[in-house]
Amino acid sequence: MASSAQCLTLLPSPPLSSLQTHQPPATTATSLPLPGSQTRSKESWIESLRSQTRSNQFREAILSYIEMTRSDIQPDNFAFPAVLKAVAGIQDLSLGKQIHAHVVKYGYGLSSVTVANTLVNMYGKCGSDMWDVYKVFDRITEKDQVSWNSMIATLCRFEKWDLALEAFRMMLYSNVEPSSFTLVSVALACSNLSRRDGLRLGRQVHGNSLRVGEWNTFIMNALMAMYAKLGRVDDAKTLFKSFEDCDLVSWNTIISSSSQNDKFLEAVMFLRQMALRGIKPDGVSIASVLPACSHLEMLDTGKEIHAYALRNDILIDNSFVGSALVDMYCNCREVECGRRVFDFISDKKIALWNAMITGYAQNEYDEEALMLFIKMEEVAGLWPNATTLSSVVPVCVRSEAFPDKEGIHGHAIKLGLGRDRYVQNALMDMYSRMGRIEISKTIFDDMEVRDTVSWNTMITGYTICSQHGDALMLLREMQNMEEEKNRNNVYDLDERVLRPKPNSITLMTVLPGCGALSALAKGKEIHAYAIRNMLATDVVVGSALVDMYAKCGCLNFARRVFDLMPVRNVISWNVIIMAYGMHGEGREVLELLKNMVTEGSRGGEVKPNEVTFIALFAACSHSGMVSEGMDLFYKMKDDYGIEPSPDHYACVVDLLGRAGQVEDAYQLINMMPPEFDKAGAWSSLLGACRIHQNVEIGEIGAQNLFLLEPDVASHYVLLSNIYSSAQLWDKAMDVRKKMKEMGVRKEPGCSWIEFGDEIHKFLAGDGSHQQSEQLHGFLENLSERMRKEGYVPDTSCVLHNVNEEEKETLLCGHSEKLAIAFGILNTPPGTTIRVAKNLRVCNDCHQATKFISKIESREIILRDVRRFHHFKNGTCSCGDYW
Repeated sequence: MASSAQCLTLLPSPPLSSLQTHQPPATTATSLPLPGSQTRSKESWIESLRSQTRSNQFREAILSYIEMTRSDIQPDNFAFPAVLKAVAGIQDLSLGKQIHAHVVKYGYGLSSVTVANTLVNMYGKCGSDMWDVYKVFDRITEKDQVSWNSMIATLCRFEKWDLALEAFRMMLYSNVEPSSFTLVSVALACSNLSRRDGLRLGRQVHGNSLRVGEWNTFIMNALMAMYAKLGRVDDAKTLFKSFEDCDLVSWNTIISSSSQNDKFLEAVMFLRQMALRGIKPDGVSIASVLPACSHLEMLDTGKEIHAYALRNDILIDNSFVGSALVDMYCNCREVECGRRVFDFISDKKIALWNAMITGYAQNEYDEEALMLFIKMEEVAGLWPNATTLSSVVPVCVRSEAFPDKEGIHGHAIKLGLGRDRYVQNALMDMYSRMGRIEISKTIFDDMEVRDTVSWNTMITGYTICSQHGDALMLLREMQNMEEEKNRNNVYDLDERVLRPKPNSITLMTVLPGCGALSALAKGKEIHAYAIRNMLATDVVVGSALVDMYAKCGCLNFARRVFDLMPVRNVISWNVIIMAYGMHGEGREVLELLKNMVTEGSRGGEVKPNEVTFIALFAACSHSGMVSEGMDLFYKMKDDYGIEPSPDHYACVVDLLGRAGQVEDAYQLINMMPPEFDKAGAWSSLLGACRIHQNVEIGEIGAQNLFLLEPDVASHYVLLSNIYSSAQLWDKAMDVRKKMKEMGVRKEPGCSWIEFGDEIHKFLAGDGSHQQSEQLHGFLENLSERMRKEGYVPDTSCVLHNVNEEEKETLLCGHSEKLAIAFGILNTPPGTTIRVAKNLRVCNDCHQATKFISKIESREIILRDVRRFHHFKNGTCSCGDYW
């Protein structure tokens, strides 16, 4: 009869590649067979085998099994569980299947529930096909508690959460009482369901553990982790505080739970309490709390934790702690410190490389990020993952040293990451910032699963490319999808993926589009959504709402939102100051500045910054407050600690030039520091020369601009208009001829008005609108009525050498007049008309709109590229100063 060892197709002499483990070779006398081992008793062999398995000496246990079978000692229901546990320890599926064959040969496949249970466990841990596990489990005739525990744990290991819970139900139906091991696995399964189902079933598991008296540290830790993952971190805290036997795992669980649920300060406090109670933090504790320090920018606390890690040898070769430290330092803008930590870790895992690359990218150390990315691939030999590429893609967009932007997309595809959601989100952002919004939309449409970030990225892309209408349409599509999911009661393991819901970032991104298009109705709808979803109190959303209402001409609404904000930062103040400035309320702007300074002096962190003064100068400019504006300019450094920048000089030049002090504005440019970029200042001066028809200085300004910004069309157009206004037609034609030779095109005048759910756009002389014929006819009739009231067309606004009649015809076709006519024809009498224009309103349209407001008894709010004009009863809020 053949020896039993012949049934096991293993080479007899160690070491075997399939038997390699992470355990060091044993030095005990039982680690290798001794001479005369064939004479040992069966009990001696089995005891050695079980002892080695209990000590996690898995390789030695398997060798003992081989020698035992060589000695013609037949394995039994004590030997098989031990050796199968050893096989599971080294996760060698091929070896496990050979021992399974032995189990069947010796008749223990059906007769011993203990052997069957260890087979289920072995197949589960060795990464076998789920079908192999099920076949073994299904053949167990008398399934005991261990059988069900092994099967449920295996299903969790395969992330078959629903099946794990179904197995738990079957276990209860079979009258098998669950143990603490069962409940730990079931709690894990619940934590991976949708929030609603997970909490419902998780609470039942919690109740079951209390009912059966299975209450220990393992279950408590599992339930804490479950509640935290399902967003109920307060429930996790309640459990933690009510349990007296908290161990290191308990503390780590509550710290990581707090940190992952944005309870950053609580995470830090729990770490302090942990240390005070004499429980020594380990690498997990530190890696869990450092993200909290990172988000709160608690650099000093982070340094203390870093020192603790060094004193206790936690950092050495601990890539996870190293990654968290790198992230913390980089988020606190201490990038060099982050790099020193990175260099200190010798065993650099992919997470550490990602942390350093991301840190460089977030702080716009673009070349360093690219060099490290190349080093990771070429020197360290590591393959980038989705996190790596998500960090590198934005760098590729910004860096001039990386000209082949599309190349990173191809690299992602070669790495098999082209369809990863996080990489796709980064690529969408990249292409939109390159102006290739159509490629972003193709990626978006092709995504298998879109999360909220995907929608936000696409909406942001449209906003970046000034396609505000498309951004609003996509928001509506996002909301429709959310409503449809709610109606159909659709749930999934990750609700945030299948149920994308507009958040504060979405609203912050799309509200500027409402302002740009003067889409007040849509802006109000978004405001209502923000209130319903508790987002209106967010400082970012509140600031965006203030800006939206201001740009839609509703200054009172903007102020009301501002006054109701529970927290206001410098951006909030800058937005409201800019809002009043755009409406020509210079006196109110100075009052707001006083209030801002007062609030900051009361212990707040708000104080004027560079942007504040740009808004202040613009407000003074639109209100004709020259002396007040100049006083602020001369005091900004001494009183507010802000050095004037090129943008500030450009604003002051505009302030002086708009008031007719063109010579003084010219002298101020000559006084600017030589290293300053003067393009903005020259552009402001050229605009002033256009208003006041100063040909001489206008030519000087234009020549400087042609050298600094030769491709900007508005410079040529302004000079041409200056010549045309002075009836220097030949010079005007020469400028336009130069534009044509250089391929520079004038931006056409465009106005738009909201009606219903649509934004209607009009170009100068537009005949493409479906109501175009009706609009032109209405304007001709309106022109006759206006003439009777004293209106005289200002034909000097027509900058073409044509006769007066043709000039008057051209004036009727200006885009803002078409938009106003559309508003009058399509809205009830008395309705306020809101129109926005991309260029400065001309003198004739300004004069005509005053007459229209009186004749039609309408308030007309017109926003041009510079400011707001509120027309009512034949007058304008700007006082004809704009």
